[in-house]
Amino acid sequence: MDDSQYGKEDTRGNWVPDARISYGPFFSWPPQAKALFKWFFGYPGYFLPWNALYAVLAILIWQFLTPSLESFTASTAYWIGVILARNVILALLVYGGWHLWFYVWQKQGTAFKYNRKWPKKQSSAFLFNNQTADNMFWTLVSGVPIWTAYEVLLLWAYASGHATMLNFSDHTLTFVLLFFLVPFIHEVGFYFAHRSLHWPPLYRVAHKLHHRNTNPGPWSGLSMHPIEHIIYFSTILLFIFIPSHPIHMINLASRLGLAPAQGHTGFDRAVIGDKNTMDISYYAHYLHHKYFEVNYADGMVPLDKWFGSFHDGSPESHAAMRSRIAHRNTGES
Repeated sequence: MDDSQYGKEDTRGNWVPDARISYGPFFSWPPQAKALFKWFFGYPGYFLPWNALYAVLAILIWQFLTPSLESFTASTAYWIGVILARNVILALLVYGGWHLWFYVWQKQGTAFKYNRKWPKKQSSAFLFNNQTADNMFWTLVSGVPIWTAYEVLLLWAYASGHATMLNFSDHTLTFVLLFFLVPFIHEVGFYFAHRSLHWPPLYRVAHKLHHRNTNPGPWSGLSMHPIEHIIYFSTILLFIFIPSHPIHMINLASRLGLAPAQGHTGFDRAVIGDKNTMDISYYAHYLHHKYFEVNYADGMVPLDKWFGSFHDGSPESHAAMRSRIAHRNTGES
């Protein structure tokens, strides 16, 4: 499929989308009621398709793939194994699915691929001299177990009364509103966790491992050092303090565990059929992998704009980034 209607190649042959990265109207001033309503409920928008998909997935996980809360007050080791097995299967399906579609079957070739080059098949920068094998190792051996540990801890907290639980029947409005708030919680938590990982000592010890993936694929998303996994998933602990239902915690946990696959495909759009495409863009995060010091958040809450690290993909933003780095380096010399 011709991707020139959505973007163009730069001088290095990389594909660049025409649309600049922007934030939704939620933080615009003065408020724009019509635009805000369309953004919340339209397609594509805040809730559709991806936030709705993760909300539905959380409901299914809670209803059909999670033992009763009473199970977590006894025989905890057994139920840890059950949740771990469930999360491993989910990771294999989601990360493996994106990887098969784009990188094994190459269903759309390099159409809409930011970096037109494919990851090298052999590289000494990675375990096993292979980026995909390395990424799978860190995801499945470290990432999924740490995700599981946080999730089981919170399920135990709900079961034992250490976390305040809200039921749908008694707190219907709050229950529903929390579904809308989970993406905000995810975004803010990710930003501050991510910024902390760029503190030089933590970067050298932990985050450097993730940033080896300068040409990322789906499995790169959760390929992190165990220290980074502990920090990254720690946002889940907020639900010890926020009155909620386990389904909200699972919504956040499953987003943290699975959404990085989509965020690291390296593609802007998925081609569906001969003429249709679906926006899967995480261009803001791709630019972070490319330039390291921009776009620490995913682009929904304007934290990067507020703290001076925003790059919208334009030449102007790139010039501002270079000026900021040059000014900092001058100050250090």
